[in-house]
Amino acid sequence: MDETLSTRVLVVGAGPFGLSAAALARDYGIDAQVVGRPMGFWHEHMPDGMLLRSGVDWHLDATGVHTLQAYLEEQGLTGDEVLPIPVELFREYGEWFRRVKQVPLRPGLVQNIARGETGFEAELADGGRMRAEVVIAAPGVRYFRQLPPWAAAGVPARRATHSCDLVRFDDLAGRRVLIVGGRQSAYEWAALLAEHDAGHVDIVHRHPVPRFEPVSWAFFDDYVDSTLQVTGWWRRLAATEREAIEMRCWQAGRATLEPWLPARLDPAVVQVWPDTDVVRASGGATGDTVHVTLSNSDTLTADQVVFATGYAPDLARVPYLAGLLEQIATRNGFPVLDENFQTTVPGLYLTGFAAAQDFGPFLGFVKAAPAAATILLRHLQGRWA
Repeated sequence: MDETLSTRVLVVGAGPFGLSAAALARDYGIDAQVVGRPMGFWHEHMPDGMLLRSGVDWHLDATGVHTLQAYLEEQGLTGDEVLPIPVELFREYGEWFRRVKQVPLRPGLVQNIARGETGFEAELADGGRMRAEVVIAAPGVRYFRQLPPWAAAGVPARRATHSCDLVRFDDLAGRRVLIVGGRQSAYEWAALLAEHDAGHVDIVHRHPVPRFEPVSWAFFDDYVDSTLQVTGWWRRLAATEREAIEMRCWQAGRATLEPWLPARLDPAVVQVWPDTDVVRASGGATGDTVHVTLSNSDTLTADQVVFATGYAPDLARVPYLAGLLEQIATRNGFPVLDENFQTTVPGLYLTGFAAAQDFGPFLGFVKAAPAAATILLRHLQGRWA
């Protein structure tokens, strides 16, 4: 395909933040086009059977109309019936939201973005091109997978995978799996592996066994409301206030795990190694197994190593931004953003996880998608008023 289309706003990424921004642009009468795989990360990097930690009040619509609750009502369901929310349900909601909002979407990938005198030109994987005055990029966290330093040297590539790349478990039936990490994804992937007949699962992490208890995310509401009501709210806070909020988010999101997990961790299959680190790993003679030595001197053997080690910001890993990277100021791997999500490249905006440093850790959660869209579109509406 070889064609060039034009739009006022090009949204790169068809996940929650991209869809939320594009839908609000349409509501404001601003021409916007999304390029991406509809809810791509949710389909390709989140396994069937996964349960979300969010409630039914987390949604994509900045106008508050086409919410997850509205979708459930249309389906004849109540919030209590669907908790904890299956990932499949939220995928369906995202696709329903796109349809009812009539968000223009071109499936596929953006390969490169170049800036010209009057705007931007994006090169698409299918050979097409897209011209836009403004680009809103919402890169998924898959670009920011984090692995420990010993992973590349000690684990054969075919025996290593990040948790976001392990979404099918049947091939590991009867196999020995080592999970490195001790937060929600580590324990939930262990449960899913056990339920798919893995032979044995070891979970190794450096901290004590987390708490398993209900978590209320209602405290996010105040942070999101403040972000909407006070321009630059997060960056105006004292360092001590930001640290307190970051700790609260950490305690809820990482130090505490869902209470429905322990019952799914079959003790005949799953063994937990808390307060332990991997000090050495090596592939077997044939590369079919991995041998690991722990900090307590125990040794483990695995057929597959799963790194549930989270994500670290590094804008250089987003391939379609390579042509603009030298012009985008960064700090700690994050882009430097102004109070409207704009980078140091005029007309280029970044939202979602990439905005967490300048807007707060809750920008890595779907809960913040409507607020981010509101700030972006208010600014763009004023720009073109």
